Amino acid sequence: MLGIGSRMNTSALPDFVVKHFGDALWAAMIYFGVRALFIRMLTMKVLVISLGFCFVIECSQLYQAEWVINLRNTLFGGLILGKGFLYADLVRYIVGAIAAYALDRLIKETELP
Repeated sequence: MLGIGSRMNTSALPDFVVKHFGDALWAAMIYFGVRALFIRMLTMKVLVISLGFCFVIECSQLYQAEWVINLRNTLFGGLILGKGFLYADLVRYIVGAIAAYALDRLIKETELP
């Protein structure tokens, strides 16, 4: 919801948030999704898998067949597959996934035995 909000309320948010937070939050969501599916997996491995997934999705945007363009023009297709390849998105994914990893480690360290 935060990611969608950062894309919809652009006039109420600072430009930096509008430009960068959506992709970083998407990567964090992927991290926590992988973490939820593989709860016993090492957090570093979860980080690598989630970044790999994000990078594959971003690189898939270089493929421009008509059917996939039509899919990307739908709400869910655009949210999941994105619209166009940007190198900056790769950096945003790294920041978002590492932030999620750090938060995950912090939570894990503060758990009661």
